[in-house]
Amino acid sequence: MEITTRRFLLRDFIEFDRSQFLSYQADPRNLTFYGLDEASPEHAERLFETFQTWASDHPRLNYQFAIVHRQEPYVLVGCCGLRRMGCDTGKMELGIELAPTYWGRYAYAIEVGRALLHFGFKELGLDVIFGSTVSANVRIARLAAWSGATVVATRPGSLWLSDYGWNEVDWQLTREQWEHRNRV
Repeated sequence: MEITTRRFLLRDFIEFDRSQFLSYQADPRNLTFYGLDEASPEHAERLFETFQTWASDHPRLNYQFAIVHRQEPYVLVGCCGLRRMGCDTGKMELGIELAPTYWGRYAYAIEVGRALLHFGFKELGLDVIFGSTVSANVRIARLAAWSGATVVATRPGSLWLSDYGWNEVDWQLTREQWEHRNRV
């Protein structure tokens, strides 16, 4: 499965991506918003295996893509996806993660986000796309605001989040909100 944008190819992970994925997952900057249980090489390895399994599922319920430059299809920029695990029909969770090397390139996240929203609402026929993030993750908050998503809940997170004074923030975007925003 592939989605093409102006600069990027969003495609299923291939074995060649493994070392780059594990490398950026281990970068201390990347671990800022992860708890101890998620900040391990074993966790990153399990994620990679899960993403490859999802790509072969029939019917396919979860899409987790490698983000690569179209001109350099073996340079991993990050990953992104729409995941249905545990969701009601018509809803999926959106996630975008750029490797720390690409942080600060906000237009990258917008381009990828736009493609995922189009894929979710137009191709998959979703009614709601939602996400959850750490309150301190201002990059994701900014991206959610750009998309027109609204905050639907702020709740205490796990203990490690509380230790920092952070919460979990849930946001969502309905198809109607997305269509209205794209008409204007």
